[in-house]
This record gives sequence, structure tokens and C-alpha cells, in this order.
Amino acid sequence: MIDRAALSTISRRVPWPSAVAATLVVGYVTVFVLAMVHTTYDTWGALLVLPALMAIGTPILARVAAANPERDVFRLLMLAMGLKLLCAFPRYLMAFVLYGGAADAKMYHQRGTDLALYLDNADLLSGNLHYDLGMKVAGTGFIIIVTGVVYAITGPSLVGGFLVFSWLGFWGLLLFWRALQIAFPEADTRRYAKLVFFLPSLLFWPSSIGKDAWMMFCLGLTTYGTARLLDRRLGAFVCIALGSLGTAMVRPHVTVLAGAGLMVAYVLRKRPQQVSALGPLRTLVTVAVLGVMVMLMLQQVSTFFGTAGANGDAVNHVLSETSRRTSQGASVINQPTADDAAPAFSLNPAGLPLAVVSVLFRPFPFEASNIQNLIQSVECFALLVMFIRGWPRLRQLPRLFVQRSYIAFAVVYTLLFCWAFSTINNLGILSRERVQVLPLVLVLLAVPRPAGSPPAGRAAAARRSRSRPPVWRAQPGQWGEREPLPEPPARVGGPEHIDAPPRPRGDRPDHDHH
Repeated sequence: MIDRAALSTISRRVPWPSAVAATLVVGYVTVFVLAMVHTTYDTWGALLVLPALMAIGTPILARVAAANPERDVFRLLMLAMGLKLLCAFPRYLMAFVLYGGAADAKMYHQRGTDLALYLDNADLLSGNLHYDLGMKVAGTGFIIIVTGVVYAITGPSLVGGFLVFSWLGFWGLLLFWRALQIAFPEADTRRYAKLVFFLPSLLFWPSSIGKDAWMMFCLGLTTYGTARLLDRRLGAFVCIALGSLGTAMVRPHVTVLAGAGLMVAYVLRKRPQQVSALGPLRTLVTVAVLGVMVMLMLQQVSTFFGTAGANGDAVNHVLSETSRRTSQGASVINQPTADDAAPAFSLNPAGLPLAVVSVLFRPFPFEASNIQNLIQSVECFALLVMFIRGWPRLRQLPRLFVQRSYIAFAVVYTLLFCWAFSTINNLGILSRERVQVLPLVLVLLAVPRPAGSPPAGRAAAARRSRSRPPVWRAQPGQWGEREPLPEPPARVGGPEHIDAPPRPRGDRPDHDHH
């Protein structure tokens, strides 16, 4: 017979956390050795890159969590980073198994490997670097340079490159989240965190070697700088300049959209109660600087697309050409005809509502032509339902547009993005490009419910009655201490409550907080 007392003694003496950790380390080393024997560095290099990225990111997230009043925020951020890194693997399988390597990531990997080899053998201190990309730097060439620099550090590992770019996309999402906390602190930032960190599109698409992850990081940095500017914090222009430069080197037209939203938001920014003598002059200088930045971006867009100027004809030409180039594949929305190979795009704003629906909520389930589109349509439909159910929040937008300039930034950028990207005539491409606007679209779902609005149902009312008031809402720049937990009620019948009335039959203690 098994001596239960002996087993109990052994279980108490064994340090189970250390035993589990040791088991995981041994298992990881075993997988690492087997991968080195049976695969190339393209694959097993990821086993070196993954723990390195976690080791770098964990202390940064710990510092962010320590300065944040939300409960369990460190656990949420670690889960978000881990899940984002794991999504690099299905993204890799989609590009190189499902599509057989017919993806831009393959080209970036090959060209980045060549550049990394050149950087390893070059004398960087001499400054004599001459490497011919074979194309202009702006656009695809810039991502080749980024990939080459990454490979010069990590080594040319294909799966490792996917992990690095996915990790970079996560920090963009984190910057979007911090921007909301800074510029719109009364928003439901916990709900926003769950949406922006765990929305399938934001997890999956910006997890590949390519432009999407880079754009997510740089747009997050630009938005974070915008939030700091609207809240009058230091370092705003540095973040805006770096983020805008990063997006302009890849997709300058998106930089212009963000710049337009920033201009509107800055004009609507709430003025301080005490204005210094240099306040008006500082405002004029800031507006002038932002205006110059937008003009430079417009010039960059004109050069990028090879158009003369940025007038209506040039914009019409670019958007129509975009529609023609994306009118290929099985997921085309409107099949072009021979007589209309490059359909003209109307600049009439009357089509904006249809453009918003098309960019944010398509494909619809009945439009899905393959399993990928069907999965995407489920998310789009769920997002549409959330917006319909969030009408009590959304009807506050006209007021918040004026009172909260960050809402103005999100709304203007969203509308302009939908107007510009509605020319994409392929649902597959549209699903991937949409991730550049989703973080700011989700801001609208984080608007707090108006005071006195009825709960969504009995279940929501019960949860609201049991839950404590949220502690993550604070004034801009005034993070408070964590609120102490309420003291548990004393048991009825104790010596200090000898005269307390009896509890009604059927009422049970609430154990939700224990």
C-alpha cells in the first residue's frame, strides 16, 4: 500500500515552482538541441531570439505596470506580449506553408540576409558604406534595410525575423494604449486594453517581416507623441518626429493622414486656465511647425507616387491607380472590365459613410471566398455588433470631439483613412491594411458610458453592483495611489454585532472578491 502520510510529507518538501521551472528548462534545451540537429538556423535561431525578446521586454513592462494604477496590469501586458510573439508562428505558416512562400516576407528575408552579410564584413567605423539596394530607399527598400539591421544583430533567421517584427508591433500597440491613458484618462482604458491587445487582426497581421509591423510601431509612436503634445508633456515633438519619419519612409500617405488629424486636434486642444505671456506665440510656432511637417509629407507623397503636386487631379490619379492594382485575385470586390481597367475615384464626401462601412466592416460573411476571408468576416461582424451596441457611447462623440482633442485626432484620422483606403478593391489586402486604423477606431469603443445610462442587461447590472469602482481613471498626469481594498464585513452574530438583524433566507455571502 502507498503510504499517504509519506507522500504528503514529500509533496510538502519538494519545491514545486523550482521543479516546474527546471522541467521547462530541460525541455527547452532538449528541443533546442534537436532543432539544431534536424533544422537550419532559419528555424532553430528562433529558439534564441524568443527568450531574448522576452528578457528585454519583461523589465520594461514591469516598469510600465509599476507606474500604472490599474490592477493586474503587469499580468495583462505579459500575456499580451507572449500572445503577440506566438502569433508570429501561424503568420509564418500562412506565408510559407499555405501560400508556399509567395509573400513579401520571403523577398525581405533574402535581401535582408545579403545586407546583413555586407554589414558584418564592412568597416562601419570608416563610414565608407556603399551598398546598392537596386531600388529607392523609400518604401520597400527601407524595410529591406530594417530587416538587414535586425539580421546583423540576431543572425539571418527567418522565423526569428518574424518574431522580432511581431515584437515590434506589440510595442506599437502598447504606445496606443498609453496614449489613451494620457490624453483621455476618463476613458475605459481596461476595455481598450483588452480590445487593442487581443483583437485577432492586430495580433495576426502585424506579426510578419514587412511593412505592417513597422507601421504599427511608428503609428503608435506618433500617436503617443500626439497624446503627450495634447497633454503638454515633454518629449512630444521627439516622438512625433521619429514616428512620422518612420511612417513616411514606408507609407508617406498614411503620415499625411495622421498629420491632418494632429492639426485638427491641436487647434481644438483645451487651453490652460493660466496662460503665460509666451503662450500665444508658442501656439503659433507649434502650428507653423506642424504645418511645415504636413507640407513636407505632401511633397514626399508626390515623389513617392510620381505625381506632379498634390492637387485634386493627382490625388484622383493615385487613388484610381490603387484601385486598378488591387483588382486582382479571388477576393476582388468589383471585377474590372476591359473598358474600365482603372476606374476613376470620386472625391465627393457623400460617399464617406459607405467608405467607412467598407473599410472597417468588410468582408461580410456572404462575401467570403475562402476560409481566410470567412474568419476575417466573423471579426468584422463582431466589431459591427459592438459599435451598434455601443450607441450610448458613440452619441457622445460630437460633444467629445470639441471637449477632448484626442477624440478629434482619432475621428479625423479614421475618416480620412477610410476615405483613402476605400479604393482598395481586394478584400484580402483590405483586411491587412485595415490594422493601421483599428487602434484608433477602438478608441471610440472605449468612450465611457454617459452618466445615468441604463446597463446593457440584468447580468451587466449584477456585475456592476458587485464590482468595485474602477481605479484606473485619473486626471492627466496625476496617477494616484491604488485604492485600498474594502474591509470584509464582520460576521453576523459576533460579539460586536449581537443586535444585527438576521440575514434573509436564501441570501449567500458574496465571494467574488476573495
